[in-house]
Amino acid sequence: MLDFYLIPDHQRQPGYPEEVELELAGELDYKTFGNLQKSGIIGSNYDYYTDFRWDTDIIKQICHKINLNQRLHHGDIENLLAILNKARSLNMGLLAYAD
Repeated sequence: MLDFYLIPDHQRQPGYPEEVELELAGELDYKTFGNLQKSGIIGSNYDYYTDFRWDTDIIKQICHKINLNQRLHHGDIENLLAILNKARSLNMGLLAYAD
């Protein structure tokens, strides 16, 4: 699973989420992540097995892509939207850790 943790944009990236008690926002499995990349929602520069970070601007861009492609609303999109909406509601970024 790829775990997404809430993190303020200004906070430095910890070595691991428990180091600073980050809150889990949600998770995506390998198949879902791949489907979202194939549909162009998640950029090909992100790797499922490599930790990465999305700041609030990147989250807004991803949400914009989803809104432009309303026809793409399926289970995979809904899973990602739940994670993104949680981060947006708290004005936070996301830190993804492959486990």
